[in-house]
Amino acid sequence: MVRHAPRFRAPARSLLASALFLAAFGAWAHGDVTPQAVDTRELPPLGAEWRTENPYRGNEIATRIGASAYNQNCARCHGLEAISGGIAPDLRKLDNECASLAQPAKKAACVKEIDEFMSTTVRRGRTRNGAVYMPPFEGVLNQEAVWAIKSYLESRREKPL
Repeated sequence: MVRHAPRFRAPARSLLASALFLAAFGAWAHGDVTPQAVDTRELPPLGAEWRTENPYRGNEIATRIGASAYNQNCARCHGLEAISGGIAPDLRKLDNECASLAQPAKKAACVKEIDEFMSTTVRRGRTRNGAVYMPPFEGVLNQEAVWAIKSYLESRREKPL
């Protein structure tokens, strides 16, 4: 008895071709996922010791550099202009709960806590149950780049402080 290779029916072939096309297109459309270095020469150097608060808050040059750095390194997951498409958190909302605090001291403490959370997350990444939810950027993005990105995100806040 001679056995022949299984044959796909036309709908199955079409479905398979569509799946392969979408997989290839999706990889192409996603673009370069290699972390990109950021030119921070226009910013005052911060040194080796990581700051716990954003030293560039309100700095227009940092915001401009941060916008470019965000687009190169963060937008593919967190969305263009920091508006998430659902893959990763919407970073415009990062410090929303700080905006509702009335006491200046509590608001400042909240913003500082969010600054530390953000810089730690960017540097070390996030992993849960062995799955990488965010890759670590330490060694790729320097401190100036991370705080420039935070400055850009602050300019995109959903609820201004």
